[in-house]
Amino acid sequence: MGPQAGVVCSLFFLLQALAVLAENPDFSLAGDYLLGGLFTLHANVKGTVHLNFLQVPKCNEQQVKALGCKLMLPMHFAVEEINNHSSLLPGVRLGYEMVDICYVSNNIQPVLYFLAQEDYFLPIQEDYSHYVPRVVAVIGPENSEATMTVAHFLSLFLLPQITFSAISDDLRDKQRFPAVLRTVPGAHHHLEAMVQLLLRFRWNWIVVLVSGDDYGRGNSQLLSEHLARHDICVALHEVLPTPQPSQVVTPQERRRLEAIVDKLRHSSARVVVVFSPDLVLHHFFRQVLRQNLTGIVWIASESWAIDLALHNLTELSHTGTFLGVTTESVSIPGFSEFRVRRAQARTPASNRPSWSATCNQECDACLDALESFNTILTLSGERVAYSVYSAVYAVAHALHSLLGCSQTHCSKEVVYPWQLLQEIRKVNFTLLDHHIFFDDQGDLPMPLEVIQWHWNRSQNPFQTIASYHPEQRQLKDVRRVSWHTPDGTVPVSTCSKDCQPGQKKKSVGIHPCCFECLDCPPGTFLNKTADEFDCQPCPSNEWSHRRDTSCFKRRLIFLQWHNALTIFVVLLAALGFLGTLATLAIFWRHLQTPMVRSAGGPMCFLILTSLLVAYLMVPAYVGPPTPVTCLCRQTFFTLCFTICISCIAVRSFQIVYVFKMARRLPRAYGYWVRYHGPYVFVAAITVLKVAMVTTNQVITATGPTARADPGDPKIMILSCNPDYSKGLLVNTSLDLLLSVVGFSFAYMGKELPTNYNEAKFITFCMTFYFTSSVSLCTFMSVYEGVLVTFLDLLVTVLNLLGISLGYFGPKCYLILFHPERNTPAYFSSAIQGYTMGRD
Repeated sequence: MGPQAGVVCSLFFLLQALAVLAENPDFSLAGDYLLGGLFTLHANVKGTVHLNFLQVPKCNEQQVKALGCKLMLPMHFAVEEINNHSSLLPGVRLGYEMVDICYVSNNIQPVLYFLAQEDYFLPIQEDYSHYVPRVVAVIGPENSEATMTVAHFLSLFLLPQITFSAISDDLRDKQRFPAVLRTVPGAHHHLEAMVQLLLRFRWNWIVVLVSGDDYGRGNSQLLSEHLARHDICVALHEVLPTPQPSQVVTPQERRRLEAIVDKLRHSSARVVVVFSPDLVLHHFFRQVLRQNLTGIVWIASESWAIDLALHNLTELSHTGTFLGVTTESVSIPGFSEFRVRRAQARTPASNRPSWSATCNQECDACLDALESFNTILTLSGERVAYSVYSAVYAVAHALHSLLGCSQTHCSKEVVYPWQLLQEIRKVNFTLLDHHIFFDDQGDLPMPLEVIQWHWNRSQNPFQTIASYHPEQRQLKDVRRVSWHTPDGTVPVSTCSKDCQPGQKKKSVGIHPCCFECLDCPPGTFLNKTADEFDCQPCPSNEWSHRRDTSCFKRRLIFLQWHNALTIFVVLLAALGFLGTLATLAIFWRHLQTPMVRSAGGPMCFLILTSLLVAYLMVPAYVGPPTPVTCLCRQTFFTLCFTICISCIAVRSFQIVYVFKMARRLPRAYGYWVRYHGPYVFVAAITVLKVAMVTTNQVITATGPTARADPGDPKIMILSCNPDYSKGLLVNTSLDLLLSVVGFSFAYMGKELPTNYNEAKFITFCMTFYFTSSVSLCTFMSVYEGVLVTFLDLLVTVLNLLGISLGYFGPKCYLILFHPERNTPAYFSSAIQGYTMGRD
């Protein structure tokens, strides 16, 4: 006999043995269409089984897994309910075949049995489109590793497989697992619920413990991605040792567990997230108890969140608070009574048939285990049981559609696996107020719950404290948690204490959760929603104190009407305006007198009018600057003042020219007089000044601006442009040049007749204007406070008064109080005396 024939014969005898064992009523039920069930009824809680020897595992030699026994009953209950009380499949009877997979060590034999036909052979064919296996669909198994092992076989036949507890995101890949569906949300929803739980209690410094298998590695990677998006840091990441199949903990394993627990004890993180199969955790938690580790918040993944064996270690209540993420608890009407009825109606052990030593459907202790856990099973609700229950109903609804069932009849046609798979993907119904449908990845978006472990035998051992809905991706209905802390407060698990308001974070080390707190300096504030690690500067018109969380408006400073100094300067300007107006009236009254004609004649009225307009510009310096007042300051006022200075300068030149150069240059003097030289000169200077002012306005800003006071940053100074001093210097440069010219000609005419000698008056006006303007520009270059505006106004008014009083004041005095000197004869005698003196 060749090796291939030996394999075929072995397979034949194996399938025959399984078929004989299927007669056990606890595991099989005859029907028109059979469902396959894969459940963990036994497991080696001391360690995982290594498949390094060719022997079918003896499941009954391992410890009974009560939760697996519990999950077998909802499938039995759902099938009986559909057969007896439902119009879902009228005239059709569902049956089932359930097999113990011994956690992960007995996957292949049940799959081959489910795929074989009635003759116990699994033929090799090129096309399985019309192949009819023993079962139409498979329910289970519960863990991801076993599910993927089974799925690789079942997917080749497109035999529908609905798992009720495996959450691995690898199962979402429909290229690899086209026939896998789930009645639970995927791992990313479990992880998101876990992360939102961490955020809810402000835990950003955690420990992650994972198993060394695919489950631990895969979920650890996904968890790291979720944590990174929410700035949650992992203080410690450890891989739990994989227990050996022997009953004794090896020295190496013990040292590794001691080292991990010791690291937990010395870590500042008080929250531990554990991603591991439940079987790997027994040795670990016994080591935790041995080292008396307390004050920890344990967050369980779905693999052990409601594990009865671990919960049975009541000493764990002293280690801290146990939280976990699991499926929603849904009450199934009549299921508790069904479980009790099954326990009471079981066959006595002495009357049961004896099965083979390799029996995987032999579980004499299952019902005993369920009976011993009856109280805790009743109190904990039907969490995963509903996932099994809904999986059976999903297959039933698909059969209802595929068989064309009416209210009273179904056609018993041949059902091919690929046809049923298509119908299962399309099911859409309501079961116990829950909407049952599968998304594109084959997942049922059932709500999740965050539960807390309790050890009070009179209450639910797994109490719900929050719910998570995959559609909204949000944690809701967070209830009060009983924290196992000395004062009952929420445990703190942060690398650094929260910064006080107005303090920025400065990273310490490689973790963003570890930082030191620094005060935000004045002029900045901390906006936590934007950036917790940098202080944002205040806007230019606002300011802040040290450690402020917002900015306040700076106090605006400008010349105000109620200021005493402002009132004084305005009164001076008012007196100057009235005096200039009086001078204008006096000169108009004595226009033809020699005194007025020697002062400039009609040109005097141009000077006086410019002075009056300049006095009217004084209010533009008081009050908050506006575009209009700034325009008046920087254009009209300086233009009026330029006209005054140019008229005085040309007048002083004209007097000197008449008395000292007219004889030498008679033709030039003729042109000067004939073509109205004084007015042409004033007009040219005015045009030049207009061009300068216009250029300055185009280049610089004309509107009001605010700048911080260098001496007090809480104050903003309102001015007409950000570089007022340079603008003032440009506007006064021509006036300063004219004042120098006027002073020079006035100095040259100091020997002229007394009536025409205006040197001392012009010298006084020009000297005062030049020195005051230069002093003002110098002061503005070293100081930028509101005093600049006041000094600008004061110097302006004093310069206007200097012209009004210094140039026109003496002439008005002579006109009013010495009229005898304002006669042609007096002026003629003065000229004759000057001429005779020179001869």
